[in-house]
Amino acid sequence: MTQLTRNEAAAWLKTRDRFCILTHRRPDGDTVGSGAALCRGLRQLGKKAWVLENPEVTEKYAPFLAELCKPAWEEGDVLVCVDVASSNMLPEAFAHLEEKIALRIDHHRGAESFTELEMVDPAAAACGQIIYDILAEMGVKLDVPMANALYTAIATDTGCFRYHNTQPHTFEVAAKCAAVSSELFNLNQMLFETNSFARLKIQSWMTENARFYGEGQICICALPLEVEKEIGVTEDDMENISGFPRTIAGVKIAATLRQQNDGIVKLSVRAVPGYDASAVCAKFGGGGHRGAAGASINLPLEEAAAAVLAAMPEI
Repeated sequence: MTQLTRNEAAAWLKTRDRFCILTHRRPDGDTVGSGAALCRGLRQLGKKAWVLENPEVTEKYAPFLAELCKPAWEEGDVLVCVDVASSNMLPEAFAHLEEKIALRIDHHRGAESFTELEMVDPAAAACGQIIYDILAEMGVKLDVPMANALYTAIATDTGCFRYHNTQPHTFEVAAKCAAVSSELFNLNQMLFETNSFARLKIQSWMTENARFYGEGQICICALPLEVEKEIGVTEDDMENISGFPRTIAGVKIAATLRQQNDGIVKLSVRAVPGYDASAVCAKFGGGGHRGAAGASINLPLEEAAAAVLAAMPEI
């Protein structure tokens, strides 16, 4: 594995002409925004570029990928993945392409190296922040669709600039986007200030069923699949729901467990500075950042919740 700088990644991209960009499973704003912006930037330079259709992209993020996707990788496409911390973050539909990925651009701490070339900066607040820097090195001129995609990538991964990972450069990139696009207010409304009734109902259920430990500083919410089905939530409704229990006064570290159709439990941990979410998730083969991390657990929901409690730091 060879680690590239931003300059080296930009130079590498400039010497190639045809790209296919991969996003991760359960796509969020960062992977979609990064993929869309990189694709548009490469096209601006006269290169052929597409984002590979991800069947898990939700209605919220699909518009960012309009006219950018193609259904399948073709021989001759240079594969680049964005915001993918490990090979198991690739959608099942992309698993056969893992060994063909030429470059990985990512920002996750403790990420798993699985490509020959990578440009990984754990200090970056979002993958979109790295994509902006690389495009700037390539001489790409920011346009409105690119600015909207990059802003979405950065804003979603920083909780609208509230999370501990937010840096001065994060604001600088956001300011560049704001200088180009007049649509950021509408984006913020859509991303952070609009809740479906189903989301409010699932938050109500989580409030009623939250479990507290360590004098209220640890919170665990275990969501049975039947509850999600009964309420009728979509993946858009559930985006960033794992951050909700951490907002409860006094909570320092919180875990949300969601039961999946295949019986696997998806774990998401959120923590305030001074606590390490990634250390908890690492005990289950996962990872991420100190403030936000995830893992998958192959146990029944209640057994998984007990295991997560045992993995929590002493408070």
